[in-house]
Amino acid sequence: MNKIDRRRPEYEMGGTVNAVRLGTRLRLARQTRGMTLKSLATAANCSESLLSKIENGKASPSLPMLHRLVEVLDTNIGWMFEEVDDDEAIVFRAGARPLITLDALRRGDGISLERVIPYSSGHLLQCNIHHIEPDGESEGPIQHVGEEVGYVLTGRIELIVDGKNHDLTAGDAFVFRSELPHHYRNVGKERASIFWVNTPATF
Repeated sequence: MNKIDRRRPEYEMGGTVNAVRLGTRLRLARQTRGMTLKSLATAANCSESLLSKIENGKASPSLPMLHRLVEVLDTNIGWMFEEVDDDEAIVFRAGARPLITLDALRRGDGISLERVIPYSSGHLLQCNIHHIEPDGESEGPIQHVGEEVGYVLTGRIELIVDGKNHDLTAGDAFVFRSELPHHYRNVGKERASIFWVNTPATF
């Protein structure tokens, strides 16, 4: 088992603390908008019982489901998990950026997001470095509002956008509208990393 580097903030989606935080913020967003559990569940195409478990920190949603929930609630995933919002921070030092592990949320393997721009209501852009272990794959495909651009730093990935497969290696770049269904996977034998920017902030 890999050891967690205690020098950098670690956010494991699906862990007890973060499941409770997600549930609390999800309930707050729902109640602020005057929605019942039933109305939100219907709008997000999920069961009312599952949504209740999520709000009580007893279950974690899949990534596509979480995207549907935040779209209905007119918020974004970053707000659901970020512990501190800092509108004035300018520099984010190497080794001190938050690292979000997606394994528990995705119910899959091998993807973590290194925050380059921590989520804040003051930012129009969102930027992460996606680290994908061999055979790691994002859950999806997903669709949401916005535009995305990426640059492959290391490794080899397959990017699937609107049903079309693109084989990318270090130095390759891409851009697409987020409304197109998209997901990706590491098809190489080494860890891959992608510098990924999107607007508006959705994760």
